[in-house]
Amino acid sequence: MNNAQPSTIAVLGPGGVGGLLAGLLSRTGHKVICLAGESTTQTLNRDGISVRSTHFGDFAAPVTAATHLTEPVDFCLITCKQTALNAALERLPADALADGLVVPLLNGVEHPELLRQRYRPEHVVPGVIRVESTRTAPGVITHGSPFVQIDLASTTASQAQIEAVAAVLAGAGVQTRVLLDETATLWAKMSFLAPMALLTTYYGITVGDLRTGHRDELLTLVDEATTVARACGADSNVAAVMNVYDAFPAETKSSMQRDSEAGSVLELDAIGGALLRAADRYGIDAPLAARLVTELAVTMPRPSPGTSAPRCSPR
Repeated sequence: MNNAQPSTIAVLGPGGVGGLLAGLLSRTGHKVICLAGESTTQTLNRDGISVRSTHFGDFAAPVTAATHLTEPVDFCLITCKQTALNAALERLPADALADGLVVPLLNGVEHPELLRQRYRPEHVVPGVIRVESTRTAPGVITHGSPFVQIDLASTTASQAQIEAVAAVLAGAGVQTRVLLDETATLWAKMSFLAPMALLTTYYGITVGDLRTGHRDELLTLVDEATTVARACGADSNVAAVMNVYDAFPAETKSSMQRDSEAGSVLELDAIGGALLRAADRYGIDAPLAARLVTELAVTMPRPSPGTSAPRCSPR
């Protein structure tokens, strides 16, 4: 990857997150290939990506769209939902990807192992993203947060490869850091994400209402999540996570909550289930997380046979 020349980048799942990144990368001069279903690809090839953002401004950017990757890319951002991951990866054949890097920006902590079984392990560069961005129609993105922050870390890719991806993202206006510990990086986000996702979805409230009206439960769940995160190697503590909550825009909703409101399948197993599996491995009690996961599972929509991948939404 030559940072002096435009890169060719695939985006698997051009929803709220992927669509925003696709637009930012395209307007910076990179060639962007969005991988999606047939109707979405037709719209994107015709209209490109339109972004409305108080942070980046309102802009439109052209992209190429296809149902499957058929040409070499420098790297592919995976920004679909965990619930759609297996089906979405059919759009990204390993032989077509060749020497391209795989950069998942997914919720949860268990997907890197799956990707390393399917693609060359030394080409997998996991990341976490902090953003609120919503797809209101195919190719139409509303970016609501005053930031887009990505952390990258990999136990298998070289530092040079990670830094090359980071440089491309940073050049497009994304705050990007390269960290040393993949597990700690994923769990640092999980300790914030899991409480937010579970409680905002359970009560159907924004982050502002959560941190004021349900603060005791939030503190309890953050304590459970950070205890698990520390056992997994992350430098995570209640005070630091609560500071992030208190600084977040009050109107923010979690992606799981938005999926619930839309009647979509929830990333409950990838977030809550993964938290509980890790807690069990280390003998950590997480009773509030267990109760919320159990009760949300009862009401969670089920995928229909043959259902296509749901659209990606805010993280």
